[in-house]
Amino acid sequence: MIGQHEMDGAALRHGEYKIPGGKLVVVDLRVEQGRLRDVQLSGDFFLEPPEALDAINAALIGLACDASAAALQAAVQAALGPDVMMYGITIEGVAVVVQRALA
Repeated sequence: MIGQHEMDGAALRHGEYKIPGGKLVVVDLRVEQGRLRDVQLSGDFFLEPPEALDAINAALIGLACDASAAALQAAVQAALGPDVMMYGITIEGVAVVVQRALA
């Protein structure tokens, strides 16, 4: 499902992606002046530690809305420490759901 709405001058976007062999990943975000804002990743996946979700959201904020999948993946990877465990979600899947929201 992909959606877009206008509110406060910023385009609201929504994307969903079922990770193959994994879980549903959902993203809601705004696009302002060609940049990602208010990124909120959610779904039925698990991250350890839980704070990793905030790190992923923060890593995506400010990226160009035309960023490549590789650039999205690199930003997420850079935000995650070596101790982060991802269950039912992948860095690649995060990039896919963001790109779906922006399509």
